[in-house]
Amino acid sequence: MNEIKKSELFISDNGQAVRVPAGFELPGTEVIVTKDGDRLIIEPKRQSLREFLDTLEPLDIEWPDVDEGLLPPDDINL
Repeated sequence: MNEIKKSELFISDNGQAVRVPAGFELPGTEVIVTKDGDRLIIEPKRQSLREFLDTLEPLDIEWPDVDEGLLPPDDINL
């Protein structure tokens, strides 16, 4: 069953804000807010694939020659 806690709304410099109760903290520093009727859905912003790939170190691998042993390609006239 989902845990439910009461919280407070208050006005901040950027509009209305909600205080997140202890135990309900979200990871990261940004969230996505979706409105569904009179409900707000607050989800952590997930890292995009590009952002994740940018965190990886370059690979230092000698890749095999995948064309080795193949016949040369045929010329195609379009």
